[in-house]
Amino acid sequence: MLKIAYHPIYTHPLPEGHRFPMIKYELLPKQLLYEGTCIEENFFKPEIPDTGPILATHTEAYYNSLKKLSLDPKSARKIGFPLSKELINREVIITDGTIKASEYALTYGLAMNIAGGTHHAYSDRGEAFCLLNDQAIGARYLIQKRLAKKILIVDLDVHQGNGTAKIFENDTTVFTFSIHGANNYPFKKEKSDLDIALPNQTNDQQYLNTLKEILPKLIQKQKPDFIYYLSGVDILATDKLGKLGCTLAGCKERDRFVLQICKDLSIPIMCAMGGGYSPDIKTIIEAHANTFRVAQDIFF
Repeated sequence: MLKIAYHPIYTHPLPEGHRFPMIKYELLPKQLLYEGTCIEENFFKPEIPDTGPILATHTEAYYNSLKKLSLDPKSARKIGFPLSKELINREVIITDGTIKASEYALTYGLAMNIAGGTHHAYSDRGEAFCLLNDQAIGARYLIQKRLAKKILIVDLDVHQGNGTAKIFENDTTVFTFSIHGANNYPFKKEKSDLDIALPNQTNDQQYLNTLKEILPKLIQKQKPDFIYYLSGVDILATDKLGKLGCTLAGCKERDRFVLQICKDLSIPIMCAMGGGYSPDIKTIIEAHANTFRVAQDIFF
């Protein structure tokens, strides 16, 4: 059965000015239930986890400054959200969703988080609406628990996963792979193990040709026994914060290719939704819902 992390806190602690497009976290599960892609039993409710997995990735000083709401103003501004106890709890609960989804993926082959993909968070700081790096925390958790030996992070958000790249720059157990817009944030990029920077207005064919050329060879070479997939839908031409030119159909085919290769090779995969900022919320929901539809078709 497909297991999906979802908690109402994903949306509600955010201040009014930041609720769009974050309202997608509330609307997406409703859409999946309405259309019959999912049933209530597919969803599980994450909680506040032990601090151990978080502190295996983030520094104690940074995490304590979040919990105590004592970040200096400059660091808080880089995050972009007004800090509050509710916001910190939200980030911690998202992290628990990814940890538990990682465990479910080992059992069912695939598991997902309605939120997550907070790849701009570094070990000692946050930025760009990312406070804790949920997939980095999940990867470290699996490695330390000896549930995986080699992990591949496939980051297909339009923005490079700079925090993730930096966290694992000297860690040979985790290979970071990012396809992103060359001219998108972050403008000073970190060095992933493999970065593919695409020009503005890259279309479906160009995008998919690049992915299909690289990913199978990368998997063959690295031989991961677990994959994290960040399936941001901000690669769409309609996205306000992205500069690529993909369509809904192209984005869906991207998801299908990634998930199918994991299924064919029996590699467990945990998927987080990442970004999506098209001006029409219907476009965002449709693009993210496609990821879940494809997941059900391929795995279940």
